[in-house]
Amino acid sequence: MEASVSNIERMLSTVSDSAVNMALRILAALVIYFIGRLLIKWLVKNLAKIKGFGKIDETARGYIISLIKAVLYTVLIVCIVAQLGVAMSSVVALLATAGAAIGLAMQGALSNFAGGLMLLIFKPFKVGDYIISGEYKGYVQSISLVYTTLRTFDYTTILIPNGTLMNSDIMNSTAEDHRRVDLFFEISSAEPSDKVRSTILETVSKYSEVLDDPAPVVVASEPVTDGIKYAVRVWVNTADYWDVYEGLTEDIPAALNEAGIARPAMPVRIKGE
Repeated sequence: MEASVSNIERMLSTVSDSAVNMALRILAALVIYFIGRLLIKWLVKNLAKIKGFGKIDETARGYIISLIKAVLYTVLIVCIVAQLGVAMSSVVALLATAGAAIGLAMQGALSNFAGGLMLLIFKPFKVGDYIISGEYKGYVQSISLVYTTLRTFDYTTILIPNGTLMNSDIMNSTAEDHRRVDLFFEISSAEPSDKVRSTILETVSKYSEVLDDPAPVVVASEPVTDGIKYAVRVWVNTADYWDVYEGLTEDIPAALNEAGIARPAMPVRIKGE
């Protein structure tokens, strides 16, 4: 009887020691987690202050920061698992197995990761550029490990997978220093072409943003019903494109009306026809 009680006491002592040991390990793991998180945030925040890092292209900086955060958090997780008493050999085997399984399950994500690398290498656009890809268009805000973020004119955020972008046509409207503004106006064929050109060019000349070289051009581009379509082409600095485009779209028709220049009559539809 005494031997049985002694065995129970030893068992309870062993269980108690194991529970205390596990509690200490869990406590240490929590401390590592919170300190590690704070260190990662501090490192990422101060990374931008490093002199050499500041010289890296803004597009690449965002991608590198995302990659560094992913690596640091992976190291933190490994440290926490090791602290909980799991053998490192088991951790490595687990990571290898998990990596293979995750790789099969996340082929799309890996494709997007590779796409992000290709975007950084070939640089079809950078942060701040205005791009059009398929049905999406907007200003590039960032390129992360998986997604490229666009902001539209109405401040809608669009996330496009990097792999999708690398396999799609991309039109970069702000890659060059200068852009051409193209506008079209239909004028009655009875109006003298010289009067039309001089009226439009006089309006264009009021815009200091319009470049003198190449010079603004107004040409008859094609005939339309009861009239002629005139093309107005002016060159501006890329940053001034939308201001000039929107301004001329409003000012040229007003100038034509003030000069008494007629437009082709719009066809009238009778209800029921």
